[in-house]
Amino acid sequence: MESILSQIPFLNHGTELHTVLGLSATQLAAVSIAFNPIYWNVVARTEHRTGLGRATVGPKLGCYLLAVTIFTLGLVRDHLFLKALDAWPVDLHGSGIKVYVQAAGVLSFVVGNILVLSSMYALGVTGTYLGDYFGILMDARVTQFPFDVTDNPMYHGSVLSFLGTSLWYGKSGGLWLTLEVLVMYLLALRFEEPYTAEIYAARDRRQKVGGAKKSS
Repeated sequence: MESILSQIPFLNHGTELHTVLGLSATQLAAVSIAFNPIYWNVVARTEHRTGLGRATVGPKLGCYLLAVTIFTLGLVRDHLFLKALDAWPVDLHGSGIKVYVQAAGVLSFVVGNILVLSSMYALGVTGTYLGDYFGILMDARVTQFPFDVTDNPMYHGSVLSFLGTSLWYGKSGGLWLTLEVLVMYLLALRFEEPYTAEIYAARDRRQKVGGAKKSS
């Protein structure tokens, strides 16, 4: 990932963009962390209300295009997070505890990635990347692993991955950025969960009306 992203001019060596903007590496990472969930919520809601993507390229391709942008922004965020860690001193690996802190980091990272990857496998591309907002609705709620462990494995897994990376490198600055990730996801859920629930409730109402018309 580093070699690919280093070809992007403003990400090369993690210096040019934040120098232009007058931000530190940590501040730039914080901006990216905050921006991503705002971006996908605004774009997805706009699509649901206007149907622009469905009208121009169709629901599936529209969802896939959004997935590409979300995934790319995630790579950029992760890159900036690592650059922020580079700029932070090692202050969590005290004498005699480094091995334990790193072991906790590995465990957190592995568990986090299991949650993220298994969630993507269970939901598929459209389920993972807001296909509901494009009219691509699932027949029933997914209850298999990891959704039998947590309702939001993608978000919780991502937080654990950031936490694990911070512990592995021994950077407390990473813990603060991880806390920001958690806060942003919790805020995102306050908007996403009721909105998505209403999308499915509207589908159920339409089906109920359609069934009543057929029976009459």
